Amino acid sequence: MRNLTPWILAVPSLFFIAWGGNHFTPLLPLYGEHADLIPWQTNFLLGTYVMGLVPGLLVAAALSDVYGRKPVTLAGLVSSAVGNLIILLGPTSIAMLYSGRFFAGLAVGIGMSVGTSWIKELSSRDWDPKATIGAGARRPSLTMTLGFGAGAAVSGALAQWVPAPTITPFIVTISMLLLTIVPTVLAPETVGASPRQRPRQNSWVHQLRTPSAKTPDFLIKVATAAPWVFGAGGIAYGLMPLVLAEATGDFTTLYATMMAVLTLGVGAFVQPFAQRIDRKLKGRALPLGLGVVVIGIASAALAAYQANPVLGVVTAMILGVGYGTVLVTGLYRVQMIAPARDLAGLTGMFYALTYVGFLFPTFIAALLPVMPYHVTLLIFSGLAMISMIIAFGRIRYVRGPWVQR
Repeated sequence: MRNLTPWILAVPSLFFIAWGGNHFTPLLPLYGEHADLIPWQTNFLLGTYVMGLVPGLLVAAALSDVYGRKPVTLAGLVSSAVGNLIILLGPTSIAMLYSGRFFAGLAVGIGMSVGTSWIKELSSRDWDPKATIGAGARRPSLTMTLGFGAGAAVSGALAQWVPAPTITPFIVTISMLLLTIVPTVLAPETVGASPRQRPRQNSWVHQLRTPSAKTPDFLIKVATAAPWVFGAGGIAYGLMPLVLAEATGDFTTLYATMMAVLTLGVGAFVQPFAQRIDRKLKGRALPLGLGVVVIGIASAALAAYQANPVLGVVTAMILGVGYGTVLVTGLYRVQMIAPARDLAGLTGMFYALTYVGFLFPTFIAALLPVMPYHVTLLIFSGLAMISMIIAFGRIRYVRGPWVQR
């Protein structure tokens, strides 16, 4: 492993933390039935995930600035293993399901803020002279997306075709998380390792301050767009399989798996192209991605109205394009805005805002007694359009110290 490029050693931790957080998503219909949950309770399994994720994003970044990326990332691997173990032990207990999802979310928060910053730093010219422009944004976003997709694909397939669907996927996931400790330990620490990385500070509480979060580019453009990253993903593979459960019958788990894999696979595929388009358009691929999200949610409304699983698949692909485009262009802008001292903190804030979108399916399901799914989805499509209009405003194309020239 010593001959590997350093950033490759940090990749498995982010990949399997993402796996451990999202592999549960195609199992939502299964657990909704297994634990006898009503629709909003099933979707709130995504909500409790977000409740763990946000503090993981915000606090872990500050801790890693003081104690280093490696130990905090290792804590994320342990948190994910613990969360999945709790779900394994309590498949019919709503309290244990929510608790397990909380710890899984906490782990993903750590991975997304600390792991992303770690790979970004290891993708700089100091650590990887062959790194191309934008590699620091593309590598972690692709790693995370592929981890989300692979976890959903494997666990969904195991739950559909292998005995003990509430046991086998979790044994596989926990084993992968524990094995990932090895390359994580061998990866180099970046905090304080070179002049471009921030030296260790005396207080992690002080590191919670992120002055660059007050910049207009972040507050107006990025923060407005961010929730639609996982708003798109959550609607595609969190909500639509439940909406179309009656139409898909005994194959609901398989359908949910396919929706997750399609959304995340398409999202991973478009990211390199989206980043190139963003550079050519001088930062304007972000509103274009939001435009795709608008179309995708409108398509979801039509699929819900017609109870059409085939149209649901098309919707997943459209929302995958929107998800991947908004994610990579938003993250790239964060890395341009943030100075070195704010990189992990602003990355954490960005991802915290992206995961607000995972609450959208819960809101939509909670409104079901008042209005049908297709009406609520049309309203959300309109809200996404407002974000798109805001993002189309004049963009100040900044170049922070982390952008490779």
